[in-house]
Amino acid sequence: MSEHDEGGEQVSTGTTIEPGEAAEAAIPELVIISGMSGAGRSTAAKCLEDLGWFVVDNLPPALIPTMVELGARSQGNVARIAVVVDVRGRRFFDNLRQSLADLESKHVTRRIVFLESSDDALVRRFESVRRPHPLQGDGRIVDGIAAERELLRELRGDADLVIDTSSLNVHELRAKMDAQFAGDEEPELRATVMSFGFKYGLPVDADLVVDMRFLPNPHWVPELRPYTGLNEEVSAYVFNQPGAKEFLDRYTELLQLIAAGYRREGKRYVTIAVGCTGGKHRSVATSEKLAARLTAAGIETVLVHRDMGRE
Repeated sequence: MSEHDEGGEQVSTGTTIEPGEAAEAAIPELVIISGMSGAGRSTAAKCLEDLGWFVVDNLPPALIPTMVELGARSQGNVARIAVVVDVRGRRFFDNLRQSLADLESKHVTRRIVFLESSDDALVRRFESVRRPHPLQGDGRIVDGIAAERELLRELRGDADLVIDTSSLNVHELRAKMDAQFAGDEEPELRATVMSFGFKYGLPVDADLVVDMRFLPNPHWVPELRPYTGLNEEVSAYVFNQPGAKEFLDRYTELLQLIAAGYRREGKRYVTIAVGCTGGKHRSVATSEKLAARLTAAGIETVLVHRDMGRE
């Protein structure tokens, strides 16, 4: 049923599953896609749609529990729902937290995917399509971006998965979404191990950051300089340094402890950023070994070398 609010718009009064139906109704999986305008929400939603998810764009947050309940009534025809929430529905945005609390009380499995991007990348994207930012009003694009960041700050903190699309093209974003959501079964925890160079900036989607600059830099060894951490000689040089192997052992143990806590808290995704000066030698060699350790421990792991080859 529905009724009209004072502004004349139709507002759902909600749908309730009767006690006799609850045992038979299969509650759908739910993914909420949000993030910065221009960061790739539509691409992420399209990817899930191609994977067989039922996708609803710009659904008012207050109606998310109703959508889930209707999916539960579909006799398994709607088993996975993705909802795109953005500032176009800002008059409803304050209702999102109440909706999330409602879903939690009904034991609905939900995940939040947040698409992030740098200010520079967002400005370039808006200028390339010659469209204003939805929140800039009479101001500049950067004013709209700043207002949106503030509006979404709390939601970003609650996100299960943050994807920084600053340097990603459409195909790379789709590959990231496929890596997280393709397949018949979701693993307990998925990890992304990302090597990077500090001189190129910290990855904004990192949950944990490791600094390998405490080890000597192979860049200053002439015969190793042209190679990367994928080279066996470079890797051997890095891990023959005092403290390198001990660090890898202890940090792997620490990650296993953290992973257990993440599972208890229902966190499904973690991004571990491993940095050195240029993201070419120490961080790459360490990321390779760390990813292998996590995989051996039963954690599905994606390995990314963000800055290798930039020099």
